[in-house]
Amino acid sequence: MTLVPTQTAPDLGLPLVGGGTTDDLKLGTGDGGRFSLIVFFRGLHCPICRKQLAEIDKRIEDLKSAGIAQVAAVSMETADRSARIVNEWHLANLPVAYGLGEEAARAWGLNLSHAIKDGEPDLFNEPGIFILDEDGTLFWSSTATMPFGRPSLDDVIAGVRYAKDHDYPARGAA
Repeated sequence: MTLVPTQTAPDLGLPLVGGGTTDDLKLGTGDGGRFSLIVFFRGLHCPICRKQLAEIDKRIEDLKSAGIAQVAAVSMETADRSARIVNEWHLANLPVAYGLGEEAARAWGLNLSHAIKDGEPDLFNEPGIFILDEDGTLFWSSTATMPFGRPSLDDVIAGVRYAKDHDYPARGAA
């Protein structure tokens, strides 16, 4: 299944490390700014995910100033492994959700992989970045089949800032 721009994004409703759920974050509601950023990551075994989430965690204020009010990182990881991610990766600002199911991952259009080495979960999602508009629809997305080739955070911020400042519409829905 492919999620296309202007289509309502699937519900997440996932638990967050430290308590609460993704519903508490008000993703895609425009509460506090036009956009929401959801970063789907592979999991504890992925050093590239660690680098990406650490950068996002440090740049929450940059994201907010660009018009991204809500941010969440999401994976298919367990509660215990997700708590390790937050602690070992020193994530202090980025909400981390866990327990994404296979059906939900496919509804978001994520690619899935099976473990090929020790330390990897049997099944996990590959990376994806989704920007939701204030009405809960998909504004922009990028998914990958590998851990490599993710958009830089600077590019995401610049694109969102441009869209906000120029009232640029979602594209790619034709």
